[in-house]
Amino acid sequence: MDVKDNKSQKRKGILKELANVIRNILVRVPLLGWLLGTSIAVIIERLAGKWVAINLGLPKIPVLFGFVVMLKKPFLIPSALLYVLLIYILPIVLIARFCTGITNRIAEKLIKFPIYISTLIHIGLIFLTLYIWSGVNDYRLITLKLILVAVMVTLSLNIINGYMGEFSCSHPGFMALGAYASSVCTIILFVENNFFNIPPLLPEFLAPLVFPIALIVGGIVAMIGALLVAIPSFRTRGDYLAIISLAFTFIVISLIQNLEIIGGPRGLGGQPNVVSLPMVFISAVICIWTINNFVRSTLGKALNAVRDNEIAANAMTVNTRRTKITAFLFAAFWAGVAGGIFAHIIRYVNPGTFGIQKLAEVLSMVYFGGLNSVYGSIVGAVGISLLSEALRPLEIFKWIIIPLMLILVMIFRPTGLISFKDLDVKKLLRPKNKIIVKTKTGKRV
Repeated sequence: MDVKDNKSQKRKGILKELANVIRNILVRVPLLGWLLGTSIAVIIERLAGKWVAINLGLPKIPVLFGFVVMLKKPFLIPSALLYVLLIYILPIVLIARFCTGITNRIAEKLIKFPIYISTLIHIGLIFLTLYIWSGVNDYRLITLKLILVAVMVTLSLNIINGYMGEFSCSHPGFMALGAYASSVCTIILFVENNFFNIPPLLPEFLAPLVFPIALIVGGIVAMIGALLVAIPSFRTRGDYLAIISLAFTFIVISLIQNLEIIGGPRGLGGQPNVVSLPMVFISAVICIWTINNFVRSTLGKALNAVRDNEIAANAMTVNTRRTKITAFLFAAFWAGVAGGIFAHIIRYVNPGTFGIQKLAEVLSMVYFGGLNSVYGSIVGAVGISLLSEALRPLEIFKWIIIPLMLILVMIFRPTGLISFKDLDVKKLLRPKNKIIVKTKTGKRV
């Protein structure tokens, strides 16, 4: 038994050393290296993906990293896994590893310039990667657009449920207000329709230029709705905000259902086709930037103080009521903007879209990713959206698997996968040319 135990311990020691070596190799790769590897991987897929897929026995290029293919046709699981390995994993890891020196030197030079230059270069690489990846087919494109909208909604809800420490159920209502307000603006201005019985006021080629204004209108309408929730609810404590905000969502849905001028229960369609990938991507980047600056600002720190101890924050001269109302209106604005983009991606919207299912979806993204974290909101929105699409072939079983995963996360990680972590852009973009050595007493750089 002693001999077996010694051999087992030796194997574990060798595996730990190997894992430490691999980690030291990969941890030296800066973000620029990973983005470079990913962009080259998607270029390889565009150039040789179809040929690789056919030679592996796949009918076409897998749309979502092979998950849909594996669920629909289990006998193609080896082929799908091999495709992902050859097209994505190997190119990304190898290019990132062998370009470590170059990318670290570039990152060192970029960090000497104003931070926005390095940030714009990294954002450009991200957009290039997403643009090439989504260009394979329309399904990828619309999925990517909806994921970016989900990121915006999740970030805005995390301001209330995470940074403020309250529990709000009003985000579907804010999305509905933004969706209908922006849709009414664009339809009246650019579309000949049967709802308002008036000719379009402006030529359609101006629609992409005017669309951001329509989104701002949608965000302002959502803010007005948020004010109606905030004034009574922030006079109370505890779970009353959840009850009032849920009632607000039902009121908005009921109001829309009874307004025949905007379609009533039939919904409102015919929105102009103005939502391109660059437009959605820029909107998501602006949303992430503004929300990250907001939560890192003095007002954001005051919001954290209110969450931790409202009485103590009030004693330290923090105007708690004004702080909460400001954050609530700010979150509602971005929810309204996201709702407007969502309506113009689908080009149809109805009251049922913003019901309990939408509320459950958004809440799951927030709590799965992590509270009080911009990273967590992005991970939660992307993860739940991709998982939902990947499990679509399972139909009803999808709504068993996803809740079970959420239950496990809530048991083992009650605050989410990545919680209470700030998005520090300088730290994210800096070079990584240090080796981390693990010792018995801890870590030594």
